[in-house]
Amino acid sequence: MYRLLRPLLFLMDPESAHVLILNLIRLAGAVPGLRDAIHGIYKAPGKPVELFGLRFMNPVGLAAGFDKDGIGFRGLSLLGFGHIELGTVTPNPQTGNHRPRIFRLVEREGLINRMGFPGKGAFFVENQVKNTKRGSIILGVNIGKNTTTPLESAVDDYKILIDRFAPIADYLVINISSPNTLGLRNLQARKALEHLLADLDKVRKRQEKILKKRVPLLVKISPDMTDAQLKDSVETIQYHELDGVVATNTSISSQITDQIDLEESGGISGKPLNHLSTKTISKISKFSNGNLPIIGVGGIGGAAEARSKIDAGASLIQVYTGLIYRGPGLVKDIVAGLSD
Repeated sequence: MYRLLRPLLFLMDPESAHVLILNLIRLAGAVPGLRDAIHGIYKAPGKPVELFGLRFMNPVGLAAGFDKDGIGFRGLSLLGFGHIELGTVTPNPQTGNHRPRIFRLVEREGLINRMGFPGKGAFFVENQVKNTKRGSIILGVNIGKNTTTPLESAVDDYKILIDRFAPIADYLVINISSPNTLGLRNLQARKALEHLLADLDKVRKRQEKILKKRVPLLVKISPDMTDAQLKDSVETIQYHELDGVVATNTSISSQITDQIDLEESGGISGKPLNHLSTKTISKISKFSNGNLPIIGVGGIGGAAEARSKIDAGASLIQVYTGLIYRGPGLVKDIVAGLSD
């Protein structure tokens, strides 16, 4: 059915098509009979993974960016995901960059985006999560700074977000690797990252005392760092005893852009990113001696790409762009392929 629907969706501009699909999924998740039917069609085989003190029904999750404001996760949970990551959420609402800001690379099954963290802000997302029945789905929240927040004050935005979402999310991801927020990737440099994580770990530990449970805290990594930069980041993350990394964010690397005739700027996702993200996962595993849990994301369009990321060192994987090109049956197909 999706093969018939996709050409119609691709006649729309990508962001409008995405909003339409997300709202349809949101509505479907609110209708009991329809919920059961969708769940019956797309339920994935069981393939549990234990990580961060959590039990994931299967290793395939939805990457941040698809449901930025937490409006559709109830419906999205019907598509077989083992976890869903909301966001990126910022403390205050912001419009993001000017539209158009998403562009399809159809022949390559990729996307270019320069969204810039548009969203309704932390208060809205918090209420969505608190007031929506979530069932058994594991829910992560990806957090970022507001565009107007100076880089030297970014830690304050992340502190606010940890305090707000630690009580209601299953895990949190610090996003310092988007290429679409000016200067954000500077926070990945060793000295800046050390200061950031030292402060955020204190907030996390304070929340753990209040909640009487571990609050898994991860960092989302760029695929565009040099080996030395990546090694520094991994060592810093391990030193501050964070729970893992999400690898990777979108890329602006010449390794990819030189192979594509680009007319637009922004981070590249989908199949063009697959090899680079898998290589980054392998390096993280090597630099951490296999002791830093990894959620692998970037260019997964089927079980083969998912398996390559798991073989490289990922314990869980996430999809986004692949879902746009392959449709809602992707999760079930990947889990079934990994179970063979």
